[in-house]
Amino acid sequence: MHQVVGPSDLLEFARIDLGEILRKEPGNAASQSLRLVAGNPLIMKQMVEQVPDCSSYTPVTILIDQRPDGVHLSWDRRTSFLAS
Repeated sequence: MHQVVGPSDLLEFARIDLGEILRKEPGNAASQSLRLVAGNPLIMKQMVEQVPDCSSYTPVTILIDQRPDGVHLSWDRRTSFLAS
């Protein structure tokens, strides 16, 4: 598994170019927006073994988007979801 996750210990599960989808509308000059779904498969497996419901929240979603004031990085904070 270590060969697949790379130096960050994260595996990219999915990449969605939201900007490309938004720009399909005529006249829409949407900025760059990229959604990544990434995580560590081993940690994810251990989490799901302990709390099966957390599989709805793993791996994490990361949004990288360009706005008028610069590039923003956003991600879901799992602790708030898992607390309940």
